[in-house]
Amino acid sequence: MVSSQALFLSVKAMMTSSQFEEMGQMEDEPWTLVQKNGNQFVVDDQPFYVNGFNTYWLMVFAVDASTRGKVTELFQQASGVGMTVCRTWAFNDGQWRALQKKPSVYDEDVFKALDFVVSEAKRFKIRLILSLTNNWDSYGGKPQYVRWGKEAGLNLTNDDDFFSHQTLRNYYKDHTVLNRVNTITNMTYKDDPTIFAWELINEPRCPSDPSGDKLQEWIEEMAFYVKTIDPKHLVEIGLEGFYGPSTPNKVPSNPNTYCQQVGTDFIRNHQVLGVDFASVHIYADSWISPPISDAHIAFTKSWMQSHIDDAEKYLGMPVIFSEFGVSAKDPGYNTSCRDNLISTVYSTLLDSARKGGSGSGSLVWQVFPDGTEYMDDGYAIILSKSPSTSNIISRHSTRLTLFNSLCKWKCHWGCKKRHELDESHYHDEL
Repeated sequence: MVSSQALFLSVKAMMTSSQFEEMGQMEDEPWTLVQKNGNQFVVDDQPFYVNGFNTYWLMVFAVDASTRGKVTELFQQASGVGMTVCRTWAFNDGQWRALQKKPSVYDEDVFKALDFVVSEAKRFKIRLILSLTNNWDSYGGKPQYVRWGKEAGLNLTNDDDFFSHQTLRNYYKDHTVLNRVNTITNMTYKDDPTIFAWELINEPRCPSDPSGDKLQEWIEEMAFYVKTIDPKHLVEIGLEGFYGPSTPNKVPSNPNTYCQQVGTDFIRNHQVLGVDFASVHIYADSWISPPISDAHIAFTKSWMQSHIDDAEKYLGMPVIFSEFGVSAKDPGYNTSCRDNLISTVYSTLLDSARKGGSGSGSLVWQVFPDGTEYMDDGYAIILSKSPSTSNIISRHSTRLTLFNSLCKWKCHWGCKKRHELDESHYHDEL
């Protein structure tokens, strides 16, 4: 195994001087929107593979001057290991430091904090996936919309009415993040290439309707609505990836029997007009069993491969594994368990990338800067205190950067041929 720097220098030696200069020029090109071409992400017609992370609380930290610097620190550290995409919340509904205090009533100071997050991400060349609400009570989400509905006198019976009651649907559609003009950059969010994609909702579930029809109708309405406001940016749903009634042959791939009863349907949901790429989460320790075991790695490989295959065969779109991790609170946990999981995810994605497949990236849950350990849910990675994990992340970033560059030179994208990088003796090291 060679270091990231040695790998970089070795591949540089394989290139002509003009090729290497071209790679440097590409890094300095103007910031442009991420698009998709078939089952791949592209930027200026060049493939764009994602090595990224989650940090959900950035907006809340940016509100307070005493914690705002942690946002900058995080982006600086993540950029230092080559991470290019961050997924974070663009919502906080009705709770402490709420962005949306009531339907369509906003706290301007919190909105300015989100402006800061977007502007700092741009400064460090990190793109953002902005999630618009939550399935869970944390930061308000679906339950808060239902509470607002009840306060307005609506006859609501459970939290899943969020998906079906038209007044609550209208509350969601009136959430005005897309049309926000950033007070720092003076750019409207819907025009800002810093934003990679909009996520409709984090981890939607609708267990009151296992058929999936209620959630399907909500996705159809909201994906279309977001696209009418912002046809430029990509849209994804925020699903965990569970298979549902439309694909009974796929249901056995779910991690447990409960997953088919939560009203989601991976393939059917992602066939909706306006949805540009698929999202999948990976939590073997939560879905299968908390104690660390080899079964977790086996599940991760099969879960990923199943969704990569489905994204290619049935959906014709990229797939991002937008949350994955292992908790330090799990029995039997040690750092090597986390490193093994991350390496497994990365190697599976590289295998797909070499074939021109749909496996287009991953976002580890989650990366924290120093001094934020009190926010840790067990999954936090503090890069400065995790040298082995940081090295794995950095090496993967180097692989993707070099792969993207060589792909453009060798195959001009879309040919799905093996690249010079694969044919060299560096293949095993990559």
